Amino acid sequence: MEDAQESGECLVQNQKYHVERPIYNQEILQGQLHKRERTPQSLRQKIEHSCRCSSKKAKSHLYSFLPILKWLPRYPVKEYLLGDIISGISTGVMQLPQGLAYALLAAVPPVFGLYSSFYPVFLYTFFGTSKHISIGTFAVISMMVGGVAVRQVPDEVISVGYNTTNATDASDYYSLRDDKRVQVAVTLAFLSGIIQLCLGFLRFGFVAIYLTEPLVRGFTTAAAVHVFTSQLKYLLGVKTSRYSGPLSVVYSLAAVFSKITTTNIAALIVGLTCIALLLIGKEINLRFKKKLPVPIPMEIIVVIIGTGVSAGMNLTESYGVDVVGKIPQGLSAPRVPEIQLIPALFIDALAIAIVGFSMAVSMAKIFALKHGYTIDGNQELIALGICNSVGSFFQSFPITCSMSRSLVQESTGGKTQIAGALSSIMVLLVIVAIGYLFEPLPQTVLAAIVMVNLKGMFKQFGDVAHFWRTSKIELAIWVVAFVASLFLGLDYGLLTAVAFAMITVIYRTQRPQYRILGQIPDTDIYCDVEEYEEVKEYPGIKIFQANTSLYFANSESYTSALKKKTGVDPCAILAARRKAQKKHAREIKKANKSNDVEASVKHEIANDGLPVNGKFALVDADVQDGSPDELEHFVEPKTNIHSLILDFAPVNFVDSVGAKTLKSVSKVSFFLTRLNFFDDTVTRELLFHSVHDAVLACQGKDRSASQTALDH
Repeated sequence: MEDAQESGECLVQNQKYHVERPIYNQEILQGQLHKRERTPQSLRQKIEHSCRCSSKKAKSHLYSFLPILKWLPRYPVKEYLLGDIISGISTGVMQLPQGLAYALLAAVPPVFGLYSSFYPVFLYTFFGTSKHISIGTFAVISMMVGGVAVRQVPDEVISVGYNTTNATDASDYYSLRDDKRVQVAVTLAFLSGIIQLCLGFLRFGFVAIYLTEPLVRGFTTAAAVHVFTSQLKYLLGVKTSRYSGPLSVVYSLAAVFSKITTTNIAALIVGLTCIALLLIGKEINLRFKKKLPVPIPMEIIVVIIGTGVSAGMNLTESYGVDVVGKIPQGLSAPRVPEIQLIPALFIDALAIAIVGFSMAVSMAKIFALKHGYTIDGNQELIALGICNSVGSFFQSFPITCSMSRSLVQESTGGKTQIAGALSSIMVLLVIVAIGYLFEPLPQTVLAAIVMVNLKGMFKQFGDVAHFWRTSKIELAIWVVAFVASLFLGLDYGLLTAVAFAMITVIYRTQRPQYRILGQIPDTDIYCDVEEYEEVKEYPGIKIFQANTSLYFANSESYTSALKKKTGVDPCAILAARRKAQKKHAREIKKANKSNDVEASVKHEIANDGLPVNGKFALVDADVQDGSPDELEHFVEPKTNIHSLILDFAPVNFVDSVGAKTLKSVSKVSFFLTRLNFFDDTVTRELLFHSVHDAVLACQGKDRSASQTALDH
């Protein structure tokens, strides 16, 4: 392998190319090229074209909306079915306990976690484009839902009129509270699904790019802390209120520690035992991953053991351990979500919709890249929107992709969405047949499952050291996302993190890298002279490069860097030029004593000057009108610069302020042509398509003349 690599490197080093061509500037090149003729379409024509339907177009849209129609007829049963069955069973045995556990995070009874693990998962089989992700309940989304449910239906509001020390009143109180929180969670699912559907149909799949990786990892790490804190009361068996909003973590910890003396020892022992078993099982699965045909399903094993011990020892009556309680048998009838709650939940639903989509599409892209297929981000939005909105009519709360289940589904041989469908059928069997068997399951067991599944998220604290070495700005995004989400709550924290990420983009454009380029000898390649020893500058020629777009926010820093790097002060050049022209105008006025001539000269001066916004002028032969005393103010005597080349290859955008400030180009020639930049004094002859063309053109001119060339 190394020999092949070395021979390849030698082959590249021995290859050479030789090209003879004229020196091209923009004027010459545009004269030799012919633009393709394009007939612009009116708005009416565009609408008519988009609405025109053919059988081929209809079939394409149908396959895009229902991907299962495309892959199911070509499903290779012999090669894929066994792997999908094993994967579906393995994922299903994880789906069941996680559905029960994450319902506690969402502040709803456990059975609604089972509903959320069936309907959306089954629907995704028909509409999703990823073959490997496992849709269903997820800790972060469940925590966001629970925070909204508790905020909208706090314990204090429901407890009015009820004596919670009385058994009957307490039962009625908890039933009424849970019903109202379920309504909030279901309406959130409906609204977030509608938002995802709208974004998908409007082709807004790109919104996930605004949730950059450091932001998502910082946000999910903070969410893990929220989740862990919320589960402490179940692990310890203490009774506390649930908090949401800013500083909810602090309030939750304070509430738990204030009642630490009331810890239920039996619940704590059961919970810690389950945590130990789960950690041991995960470690075995990790170490013997290649030897085990399928991972050991420790979560379902712990659930079965916990249920059996609780029922056998009657932990509820004997030791006061809280259990899951009644699980209705069978599927519930569809119900319309509470539409009147939509105005109060819209912002929360928007955050849940975007975070849920971001989680799903990021995992889907990872698996698609690994297995060599593509996913459609817009169709993923539509699929999630259908899963959430349709599922809400059957009392499911918002869902997304689960990282842990997706890894299991892929690693156990899952090939298509059939694996996800089989896992949902396993949950359905529990709902309609054996759900009642899990009624004695202690809540501390579910808390243990949730806590252990946070292990991967807590490992993300290692990102701090990684980003410290690689990028301080990305570290800042991670820290802001974590701290804001931790103390302000997941909703406000996410908004704060996104706003900060946008600010960092502006900051980066205002602090670009400025370089002076030189030539690698005997080549047409130009690199930073401060970076490489072999790179040499041409005498009298300065090549200046900035690696950012040019607009109002960084035009000042551009001219400052130009002055610092080259020794040329464009502002002083402009002032000297104006001074020389005014002096020339006074001489004309004195000689001719003519008002018409004076007015004409003034008009010419006004046109040559630039606004105060733009403090840059091109250096050309006209500058020689100024005296040596004037020139020494803006060109250092020792630099002996006769040509200045501005390399605009990295620039992809310029606005009107940038055009006025630099009178320059990039793709830019399009923007500048539209901004009426080129005129009789600034022609396309000063625009070149490569640095090397510009250098050769400058060398061909009189070296005693000062010339600024613009390079594209």
